[in-house]
Amino acid sequence: AQPIAVKNGIAARSKKGKIGETWWSQRFIAALEQTGIGSRLERGRKYARRGQVIDIAIRDAIVHARVQGTMPRPYTVTISFSRFSDAQWEQIFDALSSQALFSAMLLGGEIPQEIETVFAGCRLSLLPVSSRDIRTGCSCPDSANPCKHIAAVYYILAEQFDRDPFLIFSLRGRDRDTVLENLRKRRCGSTPVCDGADDAGPQT
Repeated sequence: AQPIAVKNGIAARSKKGKIGETWWSQRFIAALEQTGIGSRLERGRKYARRGQVIDIAIRDAIVHARVQGTMPRPYTVTISFSRFSDAQWEQIFDALSSQALFSAMLLGGEIPQEIETVFAGCRLSLLPVSSRDIRTGCSCPDSANPCKHIAAVYYILAEQFDRDPFLIFSLRGRDRDTVLENLRKRRCGSTPVCDGADDAGPQT
């Protein structure tokens, strides 16, 4: 059965081939495809491209979405990553700020691919590496995880990561403003000279 069409649904920009343009969104999709069931992932891609995802939002580090299937009532989907502790984040910020290039790229809104080496040094990973690092739920009766509704949200989320990579940080427990504020503080300290120089730097 075909799903009920959605007016003004969120449709994937990619109409064929891979979904996700940046290395970080492709890595996120790879984590899904390593554990997903092929047929459900394919239907999830079709749902994403048809615009079956009604809406999607991140609240309190959890992705909330509604997906229209074949039944009149949309299904609700949640996706969350394992969050880092406060102590782990302090360690991450210290490590990132010690790398001038990484700090500059992040302040400019880009995630350097080598950033994972910094997280690895903290025995962590920014991006999920297995299904154990991601928790998902769907109100549909399908017992498989991921079901096609969860998969559809994954693909839409990957394209949102393309536009705003700091959403990945948000799902780990720190939003964009918090990440940038901590990097600026560590990069410049609290001296008046450095504060003034930072004001003239990249705008975010």
